[in-house]
Amino acid sequence: MDAMKPVGPGEGSRQACLAVLALALISGAVQGEGPPRLERVRVSADKKGFVLEGSGKRFTPWGFNYDHDADGRLIEDYWEGEWATVEQDFAEMKALGANVVRVHLQFGKFMTDPRTANAAALKQLVRLVELAERTGLYLDITGLGCYHKKDVPAWYDKLDEDARWAAQEKFWEAVAGACAGRKAVFFYDLMNEPVVPGGKGKRDDWLAGAFGGKHFVQFIALEAAGRPRHEIARRWTNRLAAAVRRKDKEALVTVGLVPWSLPAGQAGLDRPGLSSGFIPEKVTPGLDFVAVHLYPEAGKLDAAMETLRGFAAAGKPVIIEETFPLKCGPKELGEFFDRSREHACGWIGFYWGKTPEQYRKGKASIGEAITLGWLEMFEAKAKTMTDPTSPGDSRDK
Repeated sequence: MDAMKPVGPGEGSRQACLAVLALALISGAVQGEGPPRLERVRVSADKKGFVLEGSGKRFTPWGFNYDHDADGRLIEDYWEGEWATVEQDFAEMKALGANVVRVHLQFGKFMTDPRTANAAALKQLVRLVELAERTGLYLDITGLGCYHKKDVPAWYDKLDEDARWAAQEKFWEAVAGACAGRKAVFFYDLMNEPVVPGGKGKRDDWLAGAFGGKHFVQFIALEAAGRPRHEIARRWTNRLAAAVRRKDKEALVTVGLVPWSLPAGQAGLDRPGLSSGFIPEKVTPGLDFVAVHLYPEAGKLDAAMETLRGFAAAGKPVIIEETFPLKCGPKELGEFFDRSREHACGWIGFYWGKTPEQYRKGKASIGEAITLGWLEMFEAKAKTMTDPTSPGDSRDK
């Protein structure tokens, strides 16, 4: 992120904007306004969306995955020594119109052994929650990450299935216990893209292959051993959701699913012969809503809509927890957002610590041009997607 690089074009205007924001916050405090007061988010009575608990107003999740910086570091790699960067980025995401930020916590950074949590990491997490409260942002706290293989404890990989699940329970009890009662915590995502192995053999690695140097897909078992895959997924989901709710009875719980979690032949973006085992209608009864990761392909919006329709069939609110113009352009992604409102009630893209103004300065790479287009589209749609003054109607109560 930019706080770790020499000052370049656009940095002065960025700092000026932040100074104005700080002045506005100070002015509000002087007048007795203080930081934004967050209401707890609840699932609407009709199970099609979300409402704010006190006012009953509709709440549309609209935000960013704050997953790594420009150098690929995860938040735990720099949130102690470079806290000002985190504060700066939260202010920028808020200014772009976001109301939700998704953060990713690695298991190895939060557990020192199968039963003991890292007190320093939990303290820093609480600090992050407090920052979200001050900024007026809700958090999607995604846990059990093993994105960087070097950060995975050797003892963790040696655990058998039941012992590994037990250690994961301890992780969630510690995290949920530290965050309990904080209204800025929108929900807990049990794991990013979990998978149950298929076939008759036994895996020798809990992680799938890397993408961009990170392991996003993780197996919850090394073998099915004759068990129905969806039953393994259901047992794991219910066990970890119960661990969260033992410590935080208020916040919502979900799990981030790959689009090929749908049964073969049902998904519009189906991958022949590939399935995660996390069939939505089988695993979501114990969850509060469905979270799917969906990257529409150019010229295939109908297929993306078919996939989304399959997740909505589970009968619970659907948030597209990961999306980006990775396989299509920003304009087409915006069209998908408009169409997807039929089945989805929330959208979370990505932010990597650089504002649109900074992308506009200098000569941009192809990737930077795509990201700029994404951020411009996100900012343009923010108001119409998330108007906080819009009262809940009969569908939301």
